[in-house]
Amino acid sequence: MEQDRERRLIDAFLVATRTLVGDYDVVEMLQTLVDEIAGTFELDAAGITLANQDGELEVVAATSTRTALLELMQLEAGEGPCVEAYADGEPRHADTVDELRMRWPSFAVAAEAAGFASVHSIPLRSRDVVLGSMNLFRSAPGALAERDLAAVRALTDVATISILQQRSTDQAARTQEQLRRALDSRVAIEQAKGFLANTHQVDPDVAFSLLRRWARANNVLLQDAARAVTDRRVVIPPTDAAPSPAGR
Repeated sequence: MEQDRERRLIDAFLVATRTLVGDYDVVEMLQTLVDEIAGTFELDAAGITLANQDGELEVVAATSTRTALLELMQLEAGEGPCVEAYADGEPRHADTVDELRMRWPSFAVAAEAAGFASVHSIPLRSRDVVLGSMNLFRSAPGALAERDLAAVRALTDVATISILQQRSTDQAARTQEQLRRALDSRVAIEQAKGFLANTHQVDPDVAFSLLRRWARANNVLLQDAARAVTDRRVVIPPTDAAPSPAGR
């Protein structure tokens, strides 16, 4: 069991660090990262929010549609751990339902309805630059183990560095473009998820899995796969059968 955990932790770091060289898909990297973190540290859910060019947080990756909706709720309410972690660049946590209710009443209602009893938010921060937050959810009360928290912080730091890496002489412009592309990609992905879910009458999370599997199998960026689906240039079946170009 311990070896499996260490292997998943290594895999999570590989996901984050391989992006330091060459072009990469920000959304796919962050999505894989939250999946690995949730599985490695026995969390019930995880998500990442990033700030757009106007400084407003948007959900970029989540382990489930339920988690994404919870993230959206706190962004719309302007209240919650991820909002505060981004605002001042410091971690926020609540280890019990009572703490949730006391600190973020509106968010607590939605968190309880989603089945969560504790939450921890870690800012995606590098020095004075804060890009967003990593948000961890558990159905059971209680704090995360210190070593787990340290590992998640390290992964969050690596992800932040990956996004901030300089690829042009104008780093500020490069970073804004990277974030804009990531957020635009998420819109395209959500549209493709909705299309596949409606077409195949499946859960949105299943639709997302179909989309990611096809993108990986065909070595295509996730956002490009999403646009191919919504533009009807490719047909992804609800099984592992080979997808075919639209119109065939």
